[in-house]
Amino acid sequence: MVSPDRPSREAYYRVLAETLPARALVVTALGNASYLWAAVRDAPENFHLEDAMGLALPLALGLAVAQPDREVVVVEGDGGFMMHMGGLVTVAAVAPANLTVLLIDNGMHGASGGQALASQTVDFAGLGRAAGIERSAAIATADALRGALAGAFETAAPSFLVLATAPDTEIVVPPVGLDPVAIKRRFIEAIDAPRYVPTLFGGGMLEGS
Repeated sequence: MVSPDRPSREAYYRVLAETLPARALVVTALGNASYLWAAVRDAPENFHLEDAMGLALPLALGLAVAQPDREVVVVEGDGGFMMHMGGLVTVAAVAPANLTVLLIDNGMHGASGGQALASQTVDFAGLGRAAGIERSAAIATADALRGALAGAFETAAPSFLVLATAPDTEIVVPPVGLDPVAIKRRFIEAIDAPRYVPTLFGGGMLEGS
């Protein structure tokens, strides 16, 4: 198991909350990735995923393309990331200037009980560079994240920051309910997007169209 001497997830989240630009959008993966961020900085601009392991990055990529005037930050876990590593290649190909990817590298599947990853030796930052994301870096301290985020938010290119994080299996209780439908509706209003209305037999339309 990864050393508990690494910084906590909360330490990294506090830095993110302090440095996050105005109007930024934050997508968080399932489990403590969402629960703790809601506790640290609850905001309508947060999109918390539930039961969608590995899909935080693809969602954030789409948001970054659709909302080019906003910074988009996504927090994904190493376990979820390993399920859909092709998303990183797509990020490199699309190269959105406003996307910052934070990977929680704690060596385990925290949301499903703390099982160890199949491999503890994956060089995630190396994978980012190999995929074509030049701004890929391994981060080992909260202060290092502060500097890396400053550079990420000032640079017109995607960033992939791998955060060496202590394991955290104790579930954080968020201060607000994270009902997926309520979160979606709140987020849609925050980005002033029209609501999609599904129809009975498939398909749908944008509200008001």
